[in-house]
Amino acid sequence: MALRARPAHAPGPTFCAYTPSGQKLVTVGTNDSILVFQAGSDDEPARIDDCKESNTAVVATNDFFITGSEDGSVCKFSLETNTFDQILVRCSMPIRDLSLSPDKQWVAVASDELVVKVVNTSDMDRVLYLRDQDKPVKHVAFDYSGSYLALSCSNGSIYIYSMNGQEPHVIKKIDGLTRALENDDEASSKVEWHPDGRTFAAATPTRDVQVMSKRDWENQRAFKSGHSQDVTAVAWSPNGAMLVTASKDERICLWETKTQQVIQKIDRGRGVVQSFSWHPTDNLLSYTNTNGELWIHTDFIEREHVKLLQKNLQPSPFIHDPLAETNGNVRGGGGGGANGIRRGGQENAPPRNARQGTPDTEDVDMMGPDDASDDGFLEDDDGAGYAEQQLNGYGKRPSGYVDDDDDLFGDAGPRRKRQATGLQPRLHESFQPGSTPWRGNRRYLCLNLLGFVWTIDQDTHHTVTCEFYDHSFQRDFHFTDPYSYDKACLTTKGTLFSSPLDPKHQTATLYYRPHSYWTSERPDWRATLPKNESVTSIALSHSYIVVCTSADYVRVYTLFGVPLQVYRAKSTPTVACASFRDYVLTAGNGAASSDGSTRLQYTIRNLKTDTTHQSEDTLPLPSNNRLVNLFFSDAGDPHIYDSSGTLLVLLHWRTPAQAQWVPLLDTRALARRSSGRKEEEDYWPVAVAGGRFYCIVLKGGERYPYFPRPLLSDLEFCVPVRDVASSGDAEDEGDANHRLEEAHLRLRILHVLLDESREASSSRVKQQERQTALATTALDIDKSILQLLAAECVAGDQTGMKCMELVGLFKDESGKMLEAAGKVAARFGRSGVRERVREVEERRAVGLEDAGESDEDEGGGGVHDGVGDEL
Repeated sequence: MALRARPAHAPGPTFCAYTPSGQKLVTVGTNDSILVFQAGSDDEPARIDDCKESNTAVVATNDFFITGSEDGSVCKFSLETNTFDQILVRCSMPIRDLSLSPDKQWVAVASDELVVKVVNTSDMDRVLYLRDQDKPVKHVAFDYSGSYLALSCSNGSIYIYSMNGQEPHVIKKIDGLTRALENDDEASSKVEWHPDGRTFAAATPTRDVQVMSKRDWENQRAFKSGHSQDVTAVAWSPNGAMLVTASKDERICLWETKTQQVIQKIDRGRGVVQSFSWHPTDNLLSYTNTNGELWIHTDFIEREHVKLLQKNLQPSPFIHDPLAETNGNVRGGGGGGANGIRRGGQENAPPRNARQGTPDTEDVDMMGPDDASDDGFLEDDDGAGYAEQQLNGYGKRPSGYVDDDDDLFGDAGPRRKRQATGLQPRLHESFQPGSTPWRGNRRYLCLNLLGFVWTIDQDTHHTVTCEFYDHSFQRDFHFTDPYSYDKACLTTKGTLFSSPLDPKHQTATLYYRPHSYWTSERPDWRATLPKNESVTSIALSHSYIVVCTSADYVRVYTLFGVPLQVYRAKSTPTVACASFRDYVLTAGNGAASSDGSTRLQYTIRNLKTDTTHQSEDTLPLPSNNRLVNLFFSDAGDPHIYDSSGTLLVLLHWRTPAQAQWVPLLDTRALARRSSGRKEEEDYWPVAVAGGRFYCIVLKGGERYPYFPRPLLSDLEFCVPVRDVASSGDAEDEGDANHRLEEAHLRLRILHVLLDESREASSSRVKQQERQTALATTALDIDKSILQLLAAECVAGDQTGMKCMELVGLFKDESGKMLEAAGKVAARFGRSGVRERVREVEERRAVGLEDAGESDEDEGGGGVHDGVGDEL
């Protein structure tokens, strides 16, 4: 390791920055001069004396650099002439930090003022003001895309601003990550964004460096036990493979990002390091300290570790990397470059060992060069950046090119490979109903009305906890999990777990734990699936265990592990499954639709009788929507919930080829959301029971529930009939009619479900219970018709034909409802309607014809009395 030390400035805080090309290094300090070093040269640096005293920050581009000083001035200098250019902005208090946007068009200025100014580097009159913080800002940091700006305040709070749109706005306030510091303190609370843009690192009060995810603002890996005093400087290597830190103990630590282990330590005792600057391409690190010295380390990384610096862009140190796995309900996001990630917004920073593109099997032009276009055919005329991603860092187009645009699965859509040979359909990724993705080191494996199962990643193992809402039914249990179970199902009979493929043996494990047993020991059991066959979804009922696998098999076991069936699913790859008693519902990918995504198809089978009720029917998902959950209600009816916020139930599913998916609730049309106060609410489905929809209300843009365990909310069904937002006052007559119409339609749907459930039940007691419920629902339907009839009678004589249609919808066959309808018409003075109702009564009394035939003969537009059964 060659060490070159240069006394650059007077003793005091000193800072440095390389240009993006790595050709020049700029240093500033407490004296009234700025030094510009030529990289790799032993010549004296260029000195700029036309500058402010006590410069406290510096950032650089290839053409210019910007400094901030204690007198509140932010100055721009030319690197071509090494002269002062202009003052961009003035503050009334000392400047503490600067940060350049990736496109070099904006510079963020932190000072002892409460307001942070973001100034355009070309037009000083264009200034953005960030005012939401209540304490002075010590550090500022743009992320690599330029979409986010992190502010570290003196009270320890971190504000994340979104820079997209007309005005910047706060999207997250983070407390407790960094400690409170005075603005002139040597210790650092600066946010350091990882080069892949998905996480950032910051020094903690415990003298560690914590990594936090930008996706869910949860702590990820941490770099621990490297320093004995406060951390003063942190910097990622250009490819993100290493992290360098310094502290007040005058120690420099070099960490490997992947393992979070110290691979080098340097104890120089030459002052407290306050600024690191990596050379963009060489094995070279420069830093400045409080003694005013510049230290240039050539061959900084030792020979056994230098290969880390030669790698492509490396991923952030997640506990569970979303790009490396697909778990539960989460789907890996797209990216570009190595490992499915990409670097955002770096100027003139080529990857190490980069070379020009060469003809090979993928980027050779078989027809020769095209004189009309030499830029890879695509023109980036909208600034989206896709044209720049056609070649990787080594001058080739990647074979697994990944589109980073949001697709039908949103921000976490599946990876899509562009192929010149034809269309590659986008598959719906498999998921486990009732589970959530990893957030930090925790996730829910199962969450339903009985209880919930959650797991914690302890690095060497997992710990699983199962808690029940009703402790009189079952006690909570907790166990150490060496198998890393990632899926679970919970019923009154027991709990089922499944693990991912074991890295050593490439096998997946099933584990069933019964809740009650009469033997002396609990008869739980484990089973191992065939090699390289992973579990995509599991389901548990009172009778069977169902397992869908990556080999497109559906495996059925008894509750105590006896293999009962195995068959290959027709719609593959399988997506999810659910079960209820003897029934199993499986969903899988079918044929591709017009938008390039596959259509989901479902099958419902009775495992006990080995019969198929619905075979490869289509799940009616709207375009660009995805399936969020599928489950059976407590009455045994299949339900689905999609990403549009709609809950649907399946009618007539026991009759082959007659099934219909009918909406029961559209959460987007809820009154609580249409009022405007809760537009940001989302609803995570849990179950349907007792005629209500149970869910978890998510706020603040959250997509999944997290800890502490949220409370369940129950919503009434509300069949979408018309736009409730178009109604005026809540007491408006039209709104009242809408409620009556919705109630009537909802009751008819529930009546059909009850009728089919009664007919399918083999228990006489259940049949009697459902017959009673069916009669009650029929009575409620007739009451709703009478209310609608009264509303139409109030409207006037022009509604007479509609009144007779309503009369034809009665479920009652005894004639009592016809008599009540006549009384309603007479009360509101509708003699014409009263006479027609009386004619219907007379015809029914003598058995000549029913109400529907009478109305049709008279041109009344009536409907058949049994229309409700035709839903």
